[in-house]
Amino acid sequence: MTHWLILPVILPAILAPFIVLAARYHIGIQRVLSVAGVIALIAITAGLAWQASDGTVMLYQLGDWAAPFGIVVVGDRLSTMMVLLTSVLALFVLLYAIGSGWDERGRHFHALFQFQLMGILGAFLTGDLFNLFVFFEVLLIASYGLMIHSGGNERLRAGVQYVLFNLLGSTLFLFALGAIYAEAGTLNMADLAQRVQLIGPEATVGIRIASVLLLLVFAIKAALVPLHFWLPSSYAEAPAPVAALFAIMTKVGAYAIIRVYTMIFSPELEATAGLHGWWLLPAALVSLAIGMVGVLAAKKLDRLVAFSVIGSMGMVMVAISMFTEVSIAAALYYIIHSTLAAAALFLITDLVRACRMNLNLTPMAPVAGAALTAGLFFMAAIAMAGLPPLSGFVGKLLILQAAFTDEMAVWVWATVLISSLISVVGFARAGSVVFWKAQSVTQEETAEVAPQPSALSYVAVGSLLGLLVLYTVFAGRAHAYMTEMSAQLFAPDRYISTVLETPGKLSETVGEKKEGDN
Repeated sequence: MTHWLILPVILPAILAPFIVLAARYHIGIQRVLSVAGVIALIAITAGLAWQASDGTVMLYQLGDWAAPFGIVVVGDRLSTMMVLLTSVLALFVLLYAIGSGWDERGRHFHALFQFQLMGILGAFLTGDLFNLFVFFEVLLIASYGLMIHSGGNERLRAGVQYVLFNLLGSTLFLFALGAIYAEAGTLNMADLAQRVQLIGPEATVGIRIASVLLLLVFAIKAALVPLHFWLPSSYAEAPAPVAALFAIMTKVGAYAIIRVYTMIFSPELEATAGLHGWWLLPAALVSLAIGMVGVLAAKKLDRLVAFSVIGSMGMVMVAISMFTEVSIAAALYYIIHSTLAAAALFLITDLVRACRMNLNLTPMAPVAGAALTAGLFFMAAIAMAGLPPLSGFVGKLLILQAAFTDEMAVWVWATVLISSLISVVGFARAGSVVFWKAQSVTQEETAEVAPQPSALSYVAVGSLLGLLVLYTVFAGRAHAYMTEMSAQLFAPDRYISTVLETPGKLSETVGEKKEGDN
């Protein structure tokens, strides 16, 4: 048992109330503590990711209570990669919030930011479905506080909509957990993976209902059509650093689907066979199409970026819904790319917002620092649209390659290629209106010159785009690691035996079941 594994959850959980109690009136101290905490998180999560890179599965038992009776935190390749991604993203979002002054516009930004990190990191590391629900609620509460940071009627209205949709998801989650516990008598994921295999074909009704309910819950978190209505307004109205951090939140839903439906309700499981295969891929394709059509039709830059998130999640879910080792590896590669690209776009939108009267896609006076901001927007748009040479192009090629063996390959190829063209047109239109057509506005000579954004803001955005460039350069190594990660997900025996501390128990249990059936 490694005690380092609990630190990504404990550190922000301790830091948040300390900031409230000891530094609530001292923004400088809050900034120092918050940045130091995130840097420490990066160091810890990088160490955990390195330790898990050889296939090691790490376990921490709270109170030294063994699973399935105790609460466990589990670290494998997937979970440690996601916590490292979250920590790195959090650092640059936090630097942007400090550089732009967003953290001064309302109360308790840094404390809520830490609570948000606690919820996200806990969701990635937990080995128990009920605690996954608990961490969902922690990040929901913190994200609502961050959403309405600095107030405003539009932001409050979007926040209420956001909370209502997610409370609906939480209610369905509780129903699903109740059904699972009634059928299997456990909520520990490793223990559940064994027990659902023992359910005979004559007693599958309850577990099938629970499986569908869970998938609906995770689809709400992942903003999958038709459960995506909460996202455009919520992300568009949220403060830019908050929206950038939210880029990882939809990935929590994708992560949960990958984890649960490769280990517990795997595609070959007889009790839940075919429940997700017949509708998840069509829904993902529709999400991709709607997201990119929204990019083309958007009349404001912030909503354009919000719809691009829906489109990118559609792309991720297209890969996940095929449930093969190749497709999951492609999805994992694209998850990192889309998280960084979406976060950069939200921050660039705020750079534009600071220098324009509004974000309407209509010609206005030139943007302050237009050349630099336009260059950043150009790179981020290329990444999100999936054009070469950046990682979005590589990710889309991997997904298209994974679709070759799927019976809906024609639909996948057609939707991905057409939606990519639409997104290119949408981003090109937005960029030309904001940065190029602005030069022809007749009122520009009398327009008041907007202040130049701070250097720290540009550093934060540039760093995110720099990570995308590095991710492209090392695409081969990254994809090879994702392939190993996917293979580990489809062979969960090591995960299960580590959590239950019973080597070989899974294979023995399955063997006994097969002998009993014979």
